[in-house]
Amino acid sequence: MKYTIKKLAEIADVSKRTLRYYDQIDLLKPNELNKSNYRIYNEKNVNQLQQILFYRALGFPLSKIKQIMNDPNFSRLEALKSQREMLIEQQSEINKLLTNINQTIKDYKGEVKMADSEKFEVFKKKQLETNELDYGEELREKYKKSTIEQVNEKYSQLDKNDFKNMKEIENNLIVNLLKLRKNPNSTLEEKIYREHRQWLEYTWPNYTKEAHRGLVDMYLSDARFAKYYDDKAKVPVIRLLHDVIYHYTN
Repeated sequence: MKYTIKKLAEIADVSKRTLRYYDQIDLLKPNELNKSNYRIYNEKNVNQLQQILFYRALGFPLSKIKQIMNDPNFSRLEALKSQREMLIEQQSEINKLLTNINQTIKDYKGEVKMADSEKFEVFKKKQLETNELDYGEELREKYKKSTIEQVNEKYSQLDKNDFKNMKEIENNLIVNLLKLRKNPNSTLEEKIYREHRQWLEYTWPNYTKEAHRGLVDMYLSDARFAKYYDDKAKVPVIRLLHDVIYHYTN
């Protein structure tokens, strides 16, 4: 089956402008141009467009989709399987959120009584999963598996007051790091050390100076960890935090 750009746009529910743009960036080239110089698409193009739209629905940028689909080892079947797994994972997350919302509505109406910790359970689980995906491998190289499991368990037991206090400590830490950049002094340095340690102790089963040093070493060596603090401060502060922690854990 062959389609003009107008017809393909209609059946795929996308604009002709979108298809022209995909052609322009070499993401989806039509199978041929007819004598009137009109784009003509075939079944392979249809399958490619479906694949692109799956990736777009999953939040992939066009540049990444192009990279994936232009890979000489690209397999449509494997891509579909991978997309299915990602969609199932998203569905699972949405179902958890819906369950939490439904319980919260019942709580609001007085039909059930939710514990405060239950109201945040779904978000804590999501954060743990995100941390594992983003940093799990690096953390396991640095710390024992049992230590990480204890951290995750302690984090899962935090209540709303713990989260509030952690947030306040973190905000104060950033403010003090910015002050220290402008006006170095030992009083601020000690305060920063104690704030960072206090923040960690909400989730760490046991605090040690050696582990604290190891953590800030990781902050410095891995741009993703450094970015967390630097983004909050809007300026580079991770080296400053590293040096303060080293000074007070000597």
